[in-house]
Amino acid sequence: MQHLPILIIDLALILATAAVTSMVFKWLKQPVVLGYLLAGLLVGPNVALMPTVHDTEGIKVWAEIGVIFLLFGLGLEFSFKKLIRIGGVAGITAVIEVLLTMLTGYLLGRMLGWALMDCLFLGGILAIASTTIIIRSFEELGVKSQKFAGLVTGILIIEDLVAVVLMVVLSTVSISMSFEGTEMVYSILKLSFFLILWFLSGIFFLPSLFRMTKKFLSEEMLLILSVALCLVMVLLANEAGFSPALGAFIMGSILAETRKAEKIEHVIGPLKVVFGAVFFVSVGMLIDVNLMIEYYVPILLGTCILLFAKPLYVIGGALISGQTLKTSVQTGMSLSQIGEFSFIIASLGLSLNVISGHLYPIAVAISVITTFTTPFMIRLSKPFHSFLERKLPVKLQKSLVQYSVGTQKASEISEWREYVRASIINVVVFSVVVVSAIIFSNKYLSFVYFGNEWSQLATTIVTLILLSPFLWALSFRGVKKVPAYSLNQRNAQRGPMYVIHAVRIGLSIFLIGLLFNTFYSPIEAFVGVIITCLILFLLRGRIQAYYDRIERRFMTNLNSRDNAKRSELNVLAPWDSHIATFEMHPAMSIIGKPLFDLKLRERFGINVAVVKRGDIVINVPDRFERIYPNDVVSFIGTDVQLNKFREEMDEEVTSFEIPKESKTVSLQHFTIDESSFLIGKSIRNSGIRELTKGLIVGIEREGDRFLNPESNFILQANDTLWMVGDQKRILVLSRRQTV
Repeated sequence: MQHLPILIIDLALILATAAVTSMVFKWLKQPVVLGYLLAGLLVGPNVALMPTVHDTEGIKVWAEIGVIFLLFGLGLEFSFKKLIRIGGVAGITAVIEVLLTMLTGYLLGRMLGWALMDCLFLGGILAIASTTIIIRSFEELGVKSQKFAGLVTGILIIEDLVAVVLMVVLSTVSISMSFEGTEMVYSILKLSFFLILWFLSGIFFLPSLFRMTKKFLSEEMLLILSVALCLVMVLLANEAGFSPALGAFIMGSILAETRKAEKIEHVIGPLKVVFGAVFFVSVGMLIDVNLMIEYYVPILLGTCILLFAKPLYVIGGALISGQTLKTSVQTGMSLSQIGEFSFIIASLGLSLNVISGHLYPIAVAISVITTFTTPFMIRLSKPFHSFLERKLPVKLQKSLVQYSVGTQKASEISEWREYVRASIINVVVFSVVVVSAIIFSNKYLSFVYFGNEWSQLATTIVTLILLSPFLWALSFRGVKKVPAYSLNQRNAQRGPMYVIHAVRIGLSIFLIGLLFNTFYSPIEAFVGVIITCLILFLLRGRIQAYYDRIERRFMTNLNSRDNAKRSELNVLAPWDSHIATFEMHPAMSIIGKPLFDLKLRERFGINVAVVKRGDIVINVPDRFERIYPNDVVSFIGTDVQLNKFREEMDEEVTSFEIPKESKTVSLQHFTIDESSFLIGKSIRNSGIRELTKGLIVGIEREGDRFLNPESNFILQANDTLWMVGDQKRILVLSRRQTV
């Protein structure tokens, strides 16, 4: 009989055991990850109840492949575009809680007398929550559509990116075995450089590749192509000095912006499941029950940090970012566990041979305990919020509300600030493109050889031709929201604007000089820069047209996928309100009636934001619009208001995702001037709906908030109006209030 390799026998044992344990945990309604960990414990060297895996080195290779596919899948769910949409609230909250949790974990390690690297990795392990466990808990508890769930999702996205940066930083510290500030800054800048470069290149080329090969992209070919792209990026990341897992994550996040993202997630799913199972089983193989018993004190203390300290850090970060007390408490109580990224960080420490063997089983034990406690923590958020409302002084609660109002007002970005921010992004992006092209030409284009001087000249000319559109964009490309009207009225802003232009042009000239300095002497480079600048100036019209074609292609690729998810729609609603979308059943009592007759605002306190009727989308419908069977209607309100509406419907309704066409609607706010024609008028008589095609969903007056005010509400000076509607029309009204 033919002899089977040991690796195949081990894989059969691993997958068979994992299948049984995962089904048991599925039956118990617990995460299957726990089943995989139990399977690893059973087939590992520390338990003698079952046959043991023999080829541990081979399993480690399969586990590394599992990490690659696991992070590739996480990248497909990540999306840099989604990260930009999240805004500062999730970013501020995530950064605060990650830093404080890492510091607490580090101090715990020092208190226990552990080595420096053990303390650092313990902090990193405790800092990153489990996306899989939280989303599953939200679905089981039926809170996925609530306001705080969107903020939690945003924080998880930020944490994923922080975990990637953390892996790079910990790797750097592990190599030097000390805190070298210069080395860490260099590593972060290097990571940022490659992230921008890879993202821009991927968005520019990959959607075009998918369009060109559309006829051949069956599921089989799409799977092969996706895996190939993933592994190519793994190789590139490794060549750049980063971990292979980082490359897989980046490629996944790039593909997440393409139209094929959902199909790729579908075809890659089985590979992710199989190899992910092998990875988690390999994690379980490292569990040593004796070590857990020996280190029960660190396990209990680490669990207490996640159950008590981390929720407080999240609550504090959310309050600082301007969230209400209720949303902050619900968010904090949801992020009290660790999961897959924590295992990956621990695996990194073991692979670098810089952490002790007991840290891995400690991380696994904490993860298992907090996985079981997560649903209970989410359920306890409401009672805990009620407890705080009873115990906190009324003055403090009012101060928190006023701070939240003030923070949201302060978050309104002026056109000048938006211009400065867009200019910085412009400089960073195009500087990365130009510098990378110079590096590429120096390493790979200089193979053209017609004699030494001719080779240098050919390389320089080719590089300049490739760089010309990006040099033009770096120097002269306009940015969004140029404050022309402001500059005409405020001469103080003219000077800074000219300085920004001069810096952009000067940077372009410097980069041209950098290219020439690579191949020529300083004097020759100086002459070359002058000649190049003259040529670029004379051909600026053609270069601009060339760049415009490049930018149109890039933006077309970038916006090719509809990313309008429910959590992102919540930006249409102020304060504790959010968007909920329902399909209208024919038996409902509201069918066939005009909105003014339904009195939804008076009865429930909700507003209609969008109506989707087949292929027709009605943004902010007027009061005469009727609701028809099978309309998909998006309402704005709080959890209580929307639940009251849901309960009073004749038939149960089904939630749907809002249509992509509604993205033209956005939430805007402005303050009524003391000379405004709106003063003293009711909402109905003010003409705001007709002027803006928008809807007032909230009003702030002297610290008080009025959500979905009635149409007879009288407007006063200094009222802050929160409106859902056309952004440009609302902006025009905010500027032209004078009687």
